Amino acid sequence: MGAHRRKCDWCGSGTPIVRDMDPVNTAYQYWCEECARALIIKGDPIETYRELEGEPIYGRLLDEHCTLKRFYSFATA
Repeated sequence: MGAHRRKCDWCGSGTPIVRDMDPVNTAYQYWCEECARALIIKGDPIETYRELEGEPIYGRLLDEHCTLKRFYSFATA
């Protein structure tokens, strides 16, 4: 399935912006912006990730909403 047709693994409707490269549960790897924001606000952000849209959308969400000062890593190809 192409990335443009994939849906968010959590809500099943949003277009994924980020992929969790080290998921606790492999059924939840692809996250849309709203669900990814909710994870960050809840205090459970994705720590090793790959941006899917070519823009640092998830990185901006971390900057805006993450109060935990842990190390997050952007996974390269």
